[in-house]
Amino acid sequence: MSHGAEKFHDEERKTVAELYRRYAAWLRARLTHRYGADLADDLVQEAYLRIAPYQAQGIRSPQSLLLRIASNLALDGFARDAVRIRHRQSALDSAEAFGDTHDTLLLKQIVRSMPEKDRDVFVLSRFGGLTHAQIAARLEVAVKTVEWRMGRALKHCDDYLRR
Repeated sequence: MSHGAEKFHDEERKTVAELYRRYAAWLRARLTHRYGADLADDLVQEAYLRIAPYQAQGIRSPQSLLLRIASNLALDGFARDAVRIRHRQSALDSAEAFGDTHDTLLLKQIVRSMPEKDRDVFVLSRFGGLTHAQIAARLEVAVKTVEWRMGRALKHCDDYLRR
């Protein structure tokens, strides 16, 4: 490879920091328009983490790649949220099938007062009948994370009942 070609490829391989300085404001504005300011900030940060492996290949269109990465991240997040909501609603519907007895109402209050991530694990385990490994696969987290969240959910139940 000639010296000129090497120089061209070196320039093409911009660092993530350079890409961030150059395109972050643009990307944030595009994502804010599509997804709102809160989600846009998270997507910008995650997109820059994900673009690093592409540097070695040389990035011809960094704006297009950043926007594609961020859009895919948003879609993945929306899909995970939809699965969580569907499972949570299914479990609450199952609890309602037992009738609105005092115990069922108390159970609903306890479950609804849990932090969302702990509640997802608790509901999938206790109402969905899933194992920790199945829950981990469904929520795309580690089994240890499921165990930790389940422990917190059970402690929440205990604390709620001791009030």
